[in-house]
Amino acid sequence: MEILILPDRDEWGTICNRPLMEKEGLEKAVGDIIAEVRNGSDKALKDLTGKFDGFRPENLRVTSSEIEEADLLVPEALKEAILTAKVNIEKFHTAQIKSESPVETTRGVTCWRKSVPIEKVGLYIPGGSAPLFSTLLMLGIPAKLAGCEQVVVCTPPDKKGKISPEILYTAGILGITDIFKAGGAQAVAAMAYGTESVPAVYKIFGPGNQYVTKAKEMVQQDGIAIDMPAGPSEVLIIADATADAGTVAADLISQAEHGKDSQVILLTNNRALAERVIEEIGLQAEQLPRKEIINGSLAHSRFVVLQALDDCIEFSNIYAPEHLIINTANAPSLGEKVKNAGSVFLGKYSCESAGDYASGTNHTLPTNGFARNYSGVSSDSFIKKITFQSVTEEGIRNLGPAIEVMASSESLEGHRNAVSLRLKKLEND
Repeated sequence: MEILILPDRDEWGTICNRPLMEKEGLEKAVGDIIAEVRNGSDKALKDLTGKFDGFRPENLRVTSSEIEEADLLVPEALKEAILTAKVNIEKFHTAQIKSESPVETTRGVTCWRKSVPIEKVGLYIPGGSAPLFSTLLMLGIPAKLAGCEQVVVCTPPDKKGKISPEILYTAGILGITDIFKAGGAQAVAAMAYGTESVPAVYKIFGPGNQYVTKAKEMVQQDGIAIDMPAGPSEVLIIADATADAGTVAADLISQAEHGKDSQVILLTNNRALAERVIEEIGLQAEQLPRKEIINGSLAHSRFVVLQALDDCIEFSNIYAPEHLIINTANAPSLGEKVKNAGSVFLGKYSCESAGDYASGTNHTLPTNGFARNYSGVSSDSFIKKITFQSVTEEGIRNLGPAIEVMASSESLEGHRNAVSLRLKKLEND
């Protein structure tokens, strides 16, 4: 881990570069998987599950008895923790659902928008060594609050054909029953185009590896909506001399353990703090079970010392992190200057883990700089806005002449005529 001391501003862009992922052959490999599922349906999905996950399921759909069994396998302490998170996530996302009042733009012309849930949505929930039941909370709760008619979940089985009981328990308390044993790009293809077992959906959500990400990008080209472009997870921490080095190190490590391609960045105006954080990382990482992954991520980490905290904010806005932790004495005032970030954590007690699990905010966030132009998942992600308008006799009299002039100016006489006929009829009545 290298400390960069007062780099020139023209170097900041290079420092902000994310780790490069090996992409050679990725698009072809994913394209082949998608085509196989589209052509082979359930059989292809089962075969690919056997190939990539080590178990070929006889039935793709998770049974109600499997969901009931999961309830017995989850420790009570974890159940209570999941329920606590569920309550907080519901509170935060319920507050986002608001109706809009009609607006009279001109006398006799009323316009409004109506929120309508997306009828069918698909949730991809990673399994493997770290089954993300928390992601099911983050996606399933707003989907249910929005009123989506069908919520389809795909998650890979283990080598014995079992789905994580934590994922099944979470699905159970959310009332989600359309759960399928499929992972990777093949699961995305199944939700996008449908198979005999897996229903086709209109929008796909959820994180995953580069194959899942590429599959989402590719099905989007066929008109299947996705939540957002995604990449490896990341955190940027701004800390000053008042920050505890051990806490800062722990926050960096908590993000680094997601994967070797995750990136962590520390910005500070205090070199001594950066040096202490490096020492703390060495001590803490050695004690953790995912230390190999952590060290892989830290190999392309950045520790940057800048002149002032305002410089740190400026740098952060260029980087546009998925997670931004501001651990400084003046965190609230610095937070007001944030322009680009997925989710912001203010103050020494606001660890990213809170947002990942139970504070109530959503942890499905834009990565790889997409926080410059994308928001994280919210209740709005599961609805569409339909505009309505009502024009009365008074309204067409008031607005019609302006429409006629504009339509004629664009040489769209059919548009003009649709108004003119109405106005003439009113004159003759």
